[in-house]
Amino acid sequence: MLLYEYELGKAADILTKELFKLKPGETFVITADTESDPRVVNATARAAFSLGAKPMVIWLASPLGVGKLADPMLPVDSLVGALKGADAWVEFNNQWLLYSTPHEIAMKENKKLRYLNLVGMNPDMMVRCIGRVDHPTLKTFLEKATEKIRSAEKIHMSSPGGTDLEFNNIKGRGALIRDGYADRPGTYMMAGFIAWAPDLESVNGTLVFDGSVVPPCGKLEEPIRCTIEAGKIAKIEGGTQARQLETYLKGLNHPQMLRLAHSSFGFHPGAKLTGDIVEDERVWGCTEWGIGQVGAHLIPPDGIPAPSHTDGQSLNSTVTLDGRPFTEKGEVVDPELKELAVKLGKG
Repeated sequence: MLLYEYELGKAADILTKELFKLKPGETFVITADTESDPRVVNATARAAFSLGAKPMVIWLASPLGVGKLADPMLPVDSLVGALKGADAWVEFNNQWLLYSTPHEIAMKENKKLRYLNLVGMNPDMMVRCIGRVDHPTLKTFLEKATEKIRSAEKIHMSSPGGTDLEFNNIKGRGALIRDGYADRPGTYMMAGFIAWAPDLESVNGTLVFDGSVVPPCGKLEEPIRCTIEAGKIAKIEGGTQARQLETYLKGLNHPQMLRLAHSSFGFHPGAKLTGDIVEDERVWGCTEWGIGQVGAHLIPPDGIPAPSHTDGQSLNSTVTLDGRPFTEKGEVVDPELKELAVKLGKG
């Protein structure tokens, strides 16, 4: 077991000082559940306290679901009360509170709150994905990559595993850049992720997941092959995990649960495939597709409702933007971005 006692302290310093930019006197809420790693929690609390902030650690019994499915097991009113009085909040819960009632109320009513979602964080991931990262360079890389993706009209994605998709973008539609910074009010995620909603009905071809699919499968032991027709999953093929995914999606009895929700890129130099979706979707050079619910931040103003949301990755993706090479088997080949990738250790 990797302890990383010294390295974890440095990662916690970077998290609190560089990414949150905590100031003396600020109230910093740290939430965790009984599946969370106390070493991560305590290192972060120590780092916040050393900056003169006021850390408040809230431990919760692990709910049996995430988001609003967690509500019945949460002390909703007490949790909302604490979060409404906070300046910053980092979530280490394994059964996450993102999109739960406490999260929604806190973000709506506490206009100063800076929330960073780091669900399922452990010492190994925190050291690799926070402590050993050149965050300013990664931020620049993600911004430049996002602009290139947004400006493309036609995109083609393929992978050694068998993905072969073509689709169109919608001009003017925005994209989410996850650069890891939480220094302004709002909801933020770990760095290394770009997501956008293209013209979903234009997506056709074959989508093969060979990373993880969450929920319901976790890290995949075998590929899952999906036939996509006009943005809808027409067929799911594979072994036991393919049947597991099909049963889950169809069991929710909602047409949107068989439709694509967004496309994404993973570009985190420290991420590796572990079965933890927060890290898996950031594996360098992977493409990811969401299925089901679409957030309002991707398709404003209201998104597309559905009972749940599933994410799965195609590893080592080859992507062209309007016919121009962007990545080749997971490696960045765009000339402007390649220099930054080398600086990040991914050349």
